[in-house]
Amino acid sequence: MAEPGPSAEELHEILTIAARVPDHGKLSPFYFIVFEGEKRAEFGEHLRNAWLKNHPDATAEQLNHEANRLMRAPIVVAVISRIRPSKIPAWEQILSAGACCYNLCLAANAYRFGANWLTEWYTYDADIRNHLGLEDGRDNIAGFIYIGTETEKQDDRARPDLSQITNIYGNNDLQNKGDIYNKDGMDMPDRGFKIS
Repeated sequence: MAEPGPSAEELHEILTIAARVPDHGKLSPFYFIVFEGEKRAEFGEHLRNAWLKNHPDATAEQLNHEANRLMRAPIVVAVISRIRPSKIPAWEQILSAGACCYNLCLAANAYRFGANWLTEWYTYDADIRNHLGLEDGRDNIAGFIYIGTETEKQDDRARPDLSQITNIYGNNDLQNKGDIYNKDGMDMPDRGFKIS
Protein backbone atom coordinates (compact mmCIF):
# COMPACT_ATOMS: atom_id res chain seq x y z
CA MET A 1 0.00 0.00 0.00
CA ALA A 2 1.14 3.51 -0.73
CA GLU A 3 0.35 7.13 0.00
CA PRO A 4 -2.02 8.68 0.44
CA GLY A 5 -3.28 7.23 3.67
CA PRO A 6 -6.25 8.54 5.60
CA SER A 7 -6.20 12.18 6.64
CA ALA A 8 -6.40 12.94 10.36
CA GLU A 9 -10.15 13.50 10.01
CA GLU A 10 -10.66 10.28 8.03
CA LEU A 11 -8.60 8.29 10.53
CA HIS A 12 -10.69 9.72 13.38
CA GLU A 13 -13.85 8.56 11.62
CA ILE A 14 -12.35 5.14 10.79
CA LEU A 15 -11.36 4.60 14.44
CA THR A 16 -14.79 5.79 15.60
CA ILE A 17 -16.42 3.19 13.37
CA ALA A 18 -13.90 0.54 14.45
CA ALA A 19 -14.76 1.09 18.11
CA ARG A 20 -18.49 0.57 17.52
CA VAL A 21 -18.58 -3.18 18.09
CA PRO A 22 -20.47 -5.69 20.23
CA ASP A 23 -19.25 -4.99 23.74
CA HIS A 24 -20.96 -6.83 26.58
CA GLY A 25 -20.82 -4.59 29.63
CA LYS A 26 -19.76 -1.49 27.64
CA LEU A 27 -16.14 -2.01 28.69
CA SER A 28 -14.36 -0.92 25.50
CA PRO A 29 -11.89 -3.79 26.06
CA PHE A 30 -9.38 -2.51 23.51
CA TYR A 31 -7.30 0.52 22.65
CA PHE A 32 -5.37 1.77 19.63
CA ILE A 33 -1.73 2.59 18.95
CA VAL A 34 -1.35 4.59 15.70
CA PHE A 35 1.94 4.48 13.79
CA GLU A 36 2.41 7.16 11.12
CA GLY A 37 5.13 9.21 9.51
CA GLU A 38 8.67 8.73 10.82
CA LYS A 39 7.38 6.92 13.92
CA ARG A 40 6.90 3.83 11.71
CA ALA A 41 10.65 3.77 11.00
CA GLU A 42 11.45 4.49 14.66
CA PHE A 43 9.39 1.47 15.69
CA GLY A 44 11.12 -0.47 12.92
CA GLU A 45 14.43 -0.07 14.75
CA HIS A 46 12.87 -1.85 17.73
CA LEU A 47 11.74 -4.61 15.37
CA ARG A 48 15.27 -4.86 13.96
CA ASN A 49 16.78 -5.15 17.45
CA ALA A 50 14.23 -7.70 18.62
CA TRP A 51 14.80 -9.81 15.49
CA LEU A 52 18.57 -9.67 15.98
CA LYS A 53 18.22 -10.69 19.63
CA ASN A 54 16.21 -13.76 18.58
CA HIS A 55 18.30 -14.45 15.44
CA PRO A 56 21.91 -13.45 16.19
CA ASP A 57 23.09 -14.76 12.81
CA ALA A 58 20.57 -12.63 10.84
CA THR A 59 21.83 -11.06 7.64
CA ALA A 60 21.73 -7.32 6.95
CA GLU A 61 19.01 -8.01 4.37
CA GLN A 62 16.86 -9.80 6.95
CA LEU A 63 17.35 -7.02 9.49
CA ASN A 64 16.41 -4.36 6.96
CA HIS A 65 13.31 -6.36 6.03
CA GLU A 66 12.22 -6.44 9.68
CA ALA A 67 13.01 -2.75 10.22
CA ASN A 68 10.86 -1.76 7.23
CA ARG A 69 7.75 -3.77 8.09
CA LEU A 70 5.60 -0.79 9.08
CA MET A 71 6.80 1.19 6.07
CA ARG A 72 4.54 -0.97 3.87
CA ALA A 73 1.58 1.36 4.53
CA PRO A 74 1.21 5.04 5.42
CA ILE A 75 -0.80 4.25 8.57
CA VAL A 76 -0.57 1.20 10.81
CA VAL A 77 -2.94 0.80 13.75
CA ALA A 78 -2.23 -1.73 16.48
CA VAL A 79 -5.42 -2.87 18.16
CA ILE A 80 -4.68 -3.93 21.71
CA SER A 81 -7.09 -6.26 23.47
CA ARG A 82 -7.21 -5.20 27.14
CA ILE A 83 -9.05 -7.35 29.67
CA ARG A 84 -11.03 -5.06 31.96
CA PRO A 85 -11.84 -6.15 35.52
CA SER A 86 -15.53 -7.00 35.49
CA LYS A 87 -17.97 -9.87 35.59
CA ILE A 88 -17.77 -10.08 31.78
CA PRO A 89 -15.74 -13.18 30.74
CA ALA A 90 -12.30 -12.49 29.26
CA TRP A 91 -13.23 -14.45 26.14
CA GLU A 92 -16.09 -12.06 25.34
CA GLN A 93 -13.78 -9.08 25.80
CA ILE A 94 -11.21 -10.62 23.44
CA LEU A 95 -13.91 -11.26 20.83
CA SER A 96 -14.86 -7.60 21.05
CA ALA A 97 -11.26 -6.58 20.24
CA GLY A 98 -11.29 -8.96 17.26
CA ALA A 99 -14.53 -7.39 16.04
CA CYS A 100 -12.84 -4.00 16.42
CA CYS A 101 -10.04 -5.13 14.06
CA TYR A 102 -12.56 -6.28 11.49
CA ASN A 103 -14.60 -3.09 11.76
CA LEU A 104 -11.40 -1.10 11.29
CA CYS A 105 -10.71 -2.94 8.03
CA LEU A 106 -14.29 -2.44 6.83
CA ALA A 107 -14.23 1.25 7.74
CA ALA A 108 -10.94 1.79 5.90
CA ASN A 109 -12.42 0.02 2.85
CA ALA A 110 -15.53 2.20 3.05
CA TYR A 111 -13.21 5.22 2.76
CA ARG A 112 -11.70 3.51 -0.32
CA PHE A 113 -8.42 2.57 1.34
CA GLY A 114 -6.86 -0.84 1.35
CA ALA A 115 -6.50 -2.53 4.72
CA ASN A 116 -4.61 -5.60 5.84
CA TRP A 117 -4.95 -7.21 9.29
CA LEU A 118 -1.70 -8.91 10.31
CA THR A 119 -0.32 -10.65 13.37
CA GLU A 120 3.35 -11.20 12.69
CA TRP A 121 6.06 -12.50 15.05
CA TYR A 122 6.32 -9.12 16.76
CA THR A 123 2.75 -9.48 18.01
CA TYR A 124 4.05 -12.09 20.46
CA ASP A 125 7.62 -10.90 21.07
CA ALA A 126 8.30 -10.07 24.73
CA ASP A 127 10.64 -7.15 23.97
CA ILE A 128 8.16 -5.55 21.58
CA ARG A 129 5.31 -6.07 24.01
CA ASN A 130 7.41 -4.46 26.73
CA HIS A 131 8.37 -1.56 24.45
CA LEU A 132 4.67 -0.89 23.80
CA GLY A 133 3.89 -1.01 27.52
CA LEU A 134 1.64 -4.07 27.34
CA GLU A 135 0.73 -5.77 30.60
CA ASP A 136 1.18 -9.55 30.73
CA GLY A 137 -2.04 -11.43 31.40
CA ARG A 138 -4.13 -8.42 30.44
CA ASP A 139 -2.99 -6.92 27.13
CA ASN A 140 -2.61 -8.76 23.83
CA ILE A 141 -2.11 -7.41 20.34
CA ALA A 142 -5.24 -8.37 18.41
CA GLY A 143 -3.63 -7.19 15.20
CA PHE A 144 -1.71 -4.62 13.25
CA ILE A 145 -4.00 -3.05 10.65
CA TYR A 146 -2.09 -1.61 7.68
CA ILE A 147 -4.02 1.14 5.86
CA GLY A 148 -3.21 2.95 2.63
CA THR A 149 -3.96 3.26 -1.05
CA GLU A 150 -3.89 -0.09 -2.81
CA THR A 151 -1.21 -0.35 -5.48
CA GLU A 152 -2.47 -3.65 -6.89
CA LYS A 153 -5.63 -5.72 -6.77
CA GLN A 154 -5.42 -8.65 -4.38
CA ASP A 155 -6.84 -12.03 -5.37
CA ASP A 156 -9.58 -13.37 -3.14
CA ARG A 157 -8.45 -16.35 -1.12
CA ALA A 158 -10.22 -19.71 -1.04
CA ARG A 159 -13.16 -19.82 1.35
CA PRO A 160 -14.17 -22.79 3.52
CA ASP A 161 -16.59 -25.40 2.26
CA LEU A 162 -19.76 -24.61 4.21
CA SER A 163 -20.73 -28.30 4.29
CA GLN A 164 -17.62 -28.89 6.43
CA ILE A 165 -18.39 -26.18 9.00
CA THR A 166 -22.21 -26.05 9.19
CA ASN A 167 -24.31 -28.15 11.54
CA ILE A 168 -28.07 -28.31 12.00
CA TYR A 169 -28.78 -28.83 15.66
CA GLY A 170 -30.40 -32.21 16.28
CA ASN A 171 -29.60 -33.62 12.82
CA ASN A 172 -26.02 -34.83 12.94
CA ASP A 173 -24.57 -34.50 16.43
CA LEU A 174 -22.34 -31.59 15.37
CA GLN A 175 -20.01 -33.55 13.12
CA ASN A 176 -19.02 -30.70 10.82
CA LYS A 177 -16.34 -29.02 12.94
CA GLY A 178 -14.07 -28.14 10.03
CA ASP A 179 -11.36 -30.59 11.06
CA ILE A 180 -10.38 -31.06 7.41
CA TYR A 181 -8.71 -27.65 7.82
CA ASN A 182 -6.43 -28.82 10.65
CA LYS A 183 -2.75 -28.48 9.78
CA ASP A 184 -0.68 -31.64 10.25
CA GLY A 185 2.25 -31.29 12.61
CA MET A 186 0.87 -28.15 14.25
CA ASP A 187 0.07 -27.77 17.93
CA MET A 188 -2.82 -25.84 19.38
CA PRO A 189 -1.82 -22.18 19.78
CA ASP A 190 -0.77 -20.79 23.14
CA ARG A 191 -3.61 -18.43 23.85
CA GLY A 192 -1.56 -16.19 26.14
CA PHE A 193 -4.63 -15.41 28.22
CA LYS A 194 -6.95 -17.08 30.67
CA ILE A 195 -10.46 -17.77 29.44
CA SER A 196 -12.94 -17.40 32.25
